[in-house]
Amino acid sequence: MGHKTHPTGFRIGFNKNWDSVWFADSRKEYIDKFFEDMEITKYIMRRFFGAMVSKVEIKRKTDKLKIIIRTARPGIVIGRKGSEIEKLKQEILTLLKMNSQDDYNKLIIDVREIKRPQIDAELIGQDIARQLEGRISYRRAMKRSMFRAIESGAEGIKIKISGRLNGAEIARTEEYHQGQNPLQTLRANIDYALVEAKTKYGIIGIKIWVCNGELMQIQR
Repeated sequence: MGHKTHPTGFRIGFNKNWDSVWFADSRKEYIDKFFEDMEITKYIMRRFFGAMVSKVEIKRKTDKLKIIIRTARPGIVIGRKGSEIEKLKQEILTLLKMNSQDDYNKLIIDVREIKRPQIDAELIGQDIARQLEGRISYRRAMKRSMFRAIESGAEGIKIKISGRLNGAEIARTEEYHQGQNPLQTLRANIDYALVEAKTKYGIIGIKIWVCNGELMQIQR
């Protein structure tokens, strides 16, 4: 049996941080905040589906709630003169059943641009998923994404795709890789994502590993 672990969870506390950062005093408070974070993340990813949103980070400090949206198209998320941010604030407050002016002032939304979306695993997966849903050949989509990633500076990339590929009767798994992906090296900056493509023949799972070099060097 293979013993596999999540590339991000394997490195949390070493060279990666949690997507949600806060502290709960009780079990009930922890559960409430946990489900709130899930609802906020799902809502933002669904609302800005075409804005190439890679990650939503949530930070709670004392009585303030800060939401960091990492996207390759910040203009779509921000809107004209910040109109979309104001709408999103109101929608999140409604989602969390917080309607007072004080709650509005405590909510902070920070939009940060992803400079190189070609080496972001989540965005690569979203791009491949859109192509598969548009009935483009999975081999062409995977090889194109790998070429762009290597050209943009990634040291290695691996893409694994599973499901009824090209409408085949029997599901199978195909894998392509290029360059190096040292998954057991903790100092390696491995970006991982799992994306689903909802095609006519069913859901196709896409896993992406992108190696962006090493974050630290071992002193000998």
